[in-house]
Amino acid sequence: MNNLLKGKKGIIFGALNDKSIAWQAAMKCFEQGATFVLTNAPIAMRMGEINNLAAACGNAQIIPCDVSKNEDMENLIAKSMEILGGKVDFILHSVGMSMNIRKGKDYADVDYKFMHDTLDISAISFHRLMQTVHKMDAINEWGSIIALTYIGAQRVFPDYHEMGDAKSLLESYARSFGYRFGKEKKVRVNTISQSPTKTTAGSGVKAFGDFFAYAGALSPLGNASAEDCANYIVLMFSDLSRMVTMQNLFHDGGFSYTGFSHDVFKLMEEHKSAE
Repeated sequence: MNNLLKGKKGIIFGALNDKSIAWQAAMKCFEQGATFVLTNAPIAMRMGEINNLAAACGNAQIIPCDVSKNEDMENLIAKSMEILGGKVDFILHSVGMSMNIRKGKDYADVDYKFMHDTLDISAISFHRLMQTVHKMDAINEWGSIIALTYIGAQRVFPDYHEMGDAKSLLESYARSFGYRFGKEKKVRVNTISQSPTKTTAGSGVKAFGDFFAYAGALSPLGNASAEDCANYIVLMFSDLSRMVTMQNLFHDGGFSYTGFSHDVFKLMEEHKSAE
């Protein structure tokens, strides 16, 4: 099915390189007829390859935005409406960062300034985004706002660290602001809880390779790829999902509802044999 997003306009946060979910989502949205602006933090734009993505998506405009600053968010929304010729129809929030994880600090010995930054960038930025969009009346009725999350918001994965706390807050914002957006604007707000994915950020989590293998062995369908997630994002931006809101949607090959699998047992046996 083509042109699911024909005529729709949006904003996509967080595309760093072709491994990132946001990058794949932008490609899929463009394939389905959407126009959009791309945005990322200034430092991420210098490190990444976002200009290549913009060129591949009809020379999409790029607007830098530090998501921890109100003035940057206001500038992003204002310029996006100027570039796109009016209100947007969809927004993807794909933003996350933990300095405590980067610095190798244990969860029981966090630096609270780092934790504050983690919560601000990874979660509070989602509220800041929606508050700005709401105040500026920047999204059309039946629009769709999506943020990416992870099951670490509900279950303890020790190496996921404080990001689990940040994602819990992120999901709460989707419900609380989702209610207001739904009542006032018929706008829907959801989070997508994705499988562990081999992105630049995901691969930085301690023992990521082992956990990726475990999740793939437990999930009856295996791990969902970044491209798979991008397809799901397109669905959630389209009119086919117009009555879905305030939900945390698991996109993880069945991992979230599987207690045990024989493939996990085999993986454990192979790991023992290799020791």
